[in-house]
Amino acid sequence: MPPGGRGAWLAWSIGVSVYVLAVIHRTSLGVAGLDAAERFGIGASALSTFSILQVLVYAAMQVPVGLLVDRFGPRRVLLLGILLLSTGQLAFAFSSSFAPALASRAVLGCGDAMTFISVLRIAARWFPAAKNPFVAQLTGLAGMGGNLVTTVVLAQALHDEGWTPTFTAIALLGVAVFALVALFLKDSPAVAVRPVDPPAARPKIRRQVLDCWREPGTRLGLWVHFTTQFPGNAFGLLWGMPYLVEAQGMSRGEAGGLLTLLVLSNMSFGFLFGRLLSRSARARMPIVLTVITTTGLGWALVLAWPGGHPPMWLLAGIILVMGSNGPASLVGLDYARTRNPAERLGTASGIVNMGGFIGTMVTLLGIGVLLDALSPAGAEAYSATAFRWAFCWQYVPLAVGTLMIVRLRRRVVASKA
Repeated sequence: MPPGGRGAWLAWSIGVSVYVLAVIHRTSLGVAGLDAAERFGIGASALSTFSILQVLVYAAMQVPVGLLVDRFGPRRVLLLGILLLSTGQLAFAFSSSFAPALASRAVLGCGDAMTFISVLRIAARWFPAAKNPFVAQLTGLAGMGGNLVTTVVLAQALHDEGWTPTFTAIALLGVAVFALVALFLKDSPAVAVRPVDPPAARPKIRRQVLDCWREPGTRLGLWVHFTTQFPGNAFGLLWGMPYLVEAQGMSRGEAGGLLTLLVLSNMSFGFLFGRLLSRSARARMPIVLTVITTTGLGWALVLAWPGGHPPMWLLAGIILVMGSNGPASLVGLDYARTRNPAERLGTASGIVNMGGFIGTMVTLLGIGVLLDALSPAGAEAYSATAFRWAFCWQYVPLAVGTLMIVRLRRRVVASKA
């Protein structure tokens, strides 16, 4: 059994530093959306394309990354991820037109895809199994620290220093993190190292993926991740700042404060859910269904508010609720972890981790298209009414995901009987 202890926490800390860096890169566009629209001369649909492509690449890379982690170990995958993150962000810093900037976000998304699964695999190798749900939530909580850096530091740096210096500085953070991983991180504690299987003994890629997919727990995990993650993700990655500034008339400082509240709420829920899950696996589905219901009802109240201008207390409330979305999505990874053998854990985690980002991509695109369709040609800003109807799109993936969770939950229970 993996030992845990100080060595495990040190290995996890080094691995999670890469994930924090990835979250800074991933969410950097969330506070720069209005600047990007001005810099590249684009509208809502084109602006959403940045995040959509980044998320699409991230989602598409999850299964290949899971296979890479299973075959070559998380340390090598993390090093490659850092290189791609830094390269993509540096290219984005110097982009002055839409196409090169779009390509750079795709490279960044590829690097981002290599971080979270790798950190989870490090945790699985260094910690006892009973501690894994708590460590997974701590990983998500630490990632929100990266989001906090984005909303507090990056937003101010963009205002003070400008586009190129700010994004260049973020790209160069990768140098220090790369050195940390290369010099000090080990894939496994010495007592847990096992010989690498020869190529002939390894399962074929197609078989490994199919074995993971046939497991009902993997598919349930994917739909849990899909349904719980996307509302907060879409809001924090792109549409939160434009909605608060253009539809609700806030200053960027006020909007940034509310987005910081989203991050702090996420961190608090991560700690709470981690504690609950470490005590009993029975808490998984109640957490998931409570988060889905509360998020749906909260947005219904916000969107139904007369005039499309809900009071500050209600905006703060829905943002606090969306803080539970990310931590709840990690329950999906716990379903995959407990229902798959260790040798295919990376692949199973990759399949599950696609879910929330597919949901995010669908939501980003739907909102962007509806905003353009509901706004007059040549409009400089989107109205509260346009945002109100565009945000109703969230209920489509929310309904589909909830139905799939209910359906697959029965299969998982039946397979245990």
